[in-house]
Amino acid sequence: MQFVPPLALQSGAQIRGYTLAYETYGTLNVSRSNAVLVCHALNASHHVAGVYADAQGGVQAKSEGWWHTLIGPGKPVDTNHFFVIGVNNLGSCFGSTGPMHVNPDNGEIYGADFPVVTVQDWVNAQARLLDALGIQTLAAVMGGSLGGMQALSWTLQYPQRVRHAVVVASAPSLNAENIAFNEVARRAITTDPDFHGGHFYRHGVIPRRGLRIARMLGHITYLSDDLMNAKFGRELKRNTGAAEGMVRDAYRYSTQDVEFEIESYLRHQADKFAEYFDANTYLLITRALDYFDPASAHGGSLSRALAAASARFLLVSFSTDWRFAPSRSREIVKALLENRADVSYAEIDAPHGHDAFLLDDARYVAIVRSYFESKVALELGP
Repeated sequence: MQFVPPLALQSGAQIRGYTLAYETYGTLNVSRSNAVLVCHALNASHHVAGVYADAQGGVQAKSEGWWHTLIGPGKPVDTNHFFVIGVNNLGSCFGSTGPMHVNPDNGEIYGADFPVVTVQDWVNAQARLLDALGIQTLAAVMGGSLGGMQALSWTLQYPQRVRHAVVVASAPSLNAENIAFNEVARRAITTDPDFHGGHFYRHGVIPRRGLRIARMLGHITYLSDDLMNAKFGRELKRNTGAAEGMVRDAYRYSTQDVEFEIESYLRHQADKFAEYFDANTYLLITRALDYFDPASAHGGSLSRALAAASARFLLVSFSTDWRFAPSRSREIVKALLENRADVSYAEIDAPHGHDAFLLDDARYVAIVRSYFESKVALELGP
């Protein structure tokens, strides 16, 4: 959807003539009361559910929505009952206006000149989209990780427009360690010789090396130590020159060859990422993560910051998530309870690390299903 009027950003800049890519699932009811907004994390998009079909009626490879475990007909967020909206954020690289698009003010590709965006800016843009769709109040807003930050921000920026907020594997702000990880990843990109100060489009190149390193670093932080050991351990890389199924039984004793399966896995994930994700988008989104801190405007008090929220909440965390640890979710729960908010909280003992919020854990799925059936659905109009 195209938006002509300028959107004022927290940085003091503005953006006009921008597009927001979005998808919807299910049907909006007569009273327009069954809308559920889904906010995405760093490298996801507006495609949250279902499977894309190609023009020949077949199925495209790897086109499954990123939260397909939770959203769809008969699933926890049942699209037979709810009208689900997925929005690609400004600055992303999956359809919404971002650094690879043309700046209407000068006719040139934005590149590094794309304005800095924040979680609050994304929420304001999403609110404009809802206005255009004729939706005043959300039955729920939900998201995991960075998406959870957006869901939380919705309850503060537009408290009267949100009845329920589902915040999964998230935090009220990043700690110093998380900001440090983001900075190392950004430096990997910005010091790539092909980065060209963020204007690599003009040179017909992509800073793939930097993107690969950034992805490898990020991927490590999304997995738990237990999961990596169980999946890879110290297994040596399969010898492609030997018969299928045989594994090398000796080291090369090389500082540059890929020796271990975990190395091969990380390089494979990094190579894929560098082919589809935009480098400037990575910088923008990780900065938005760094900046999010609703307590900062209230003397560091999260309790005072969340006093504006009137929604009911479900928060979910995972025991082995060390990037967004359960203790950070409990901070939000504590602050909400201090404001006598209606809060449900689940801490799931799962081995998958931060990525658990994307996976099909039966307990996690059951919790979300129960919340939507017992609380959100009961408030729907005709």
